[in-house]
Amino acid sequence: MAGFKGQAEYAVDEKGRVAIPAKMRAVLKPEAKGTFVVTRGFERCIFAYPLDRWAHMEAQMMSLNLYHREVRDFVRLILRWAEEVVLDKQGRIVLPKPLMEYADITDRALIIGALDHIEIWNPVVFDQYVNAQPADYETLAEQVMGV
Repeated sequence: MAGFKGQAEYAVDEKGRVAIPAKMRAVLKPEAKGTFVVTRGFERCIFAYPLDRWAHMEAQMMSLNLYHREVRDFVRLILRWAEEVVLDKQGRIVLPKPLMEYADITDRALIIGALDHIEIWNPVVFDQYVNAQPADYETLAEQVMGV
């Protein structure tokens, strides 16, 4: 399966609608039914999972041991923010207001492919995040992918 990749920056309208890039919409399987589940991501972004991929996430969460506090905390947090959004005819989704506030998204959004999901960022926050990284690209690649 091809994953989400690339980036694009789009306007966010007054209703919180933002376009999903055509190349990313093309990756959606029919099982997703043109629907994403958006939820709180890491580092102040929004995660958008296709509905079919979200079903796998829920199955994975159901297999976790809820007797562990960390598991309960994580499941509560991710599901508290989760909401289904459907692509409209223009290829846009509506970002829920609480998620927009969490990610500090107002009039612009940076859409980034992240293999099995999409990340939606305030472009300024993303630049700050990238600039704050302690390792350069080559060092990070070596640490993560090196043998």
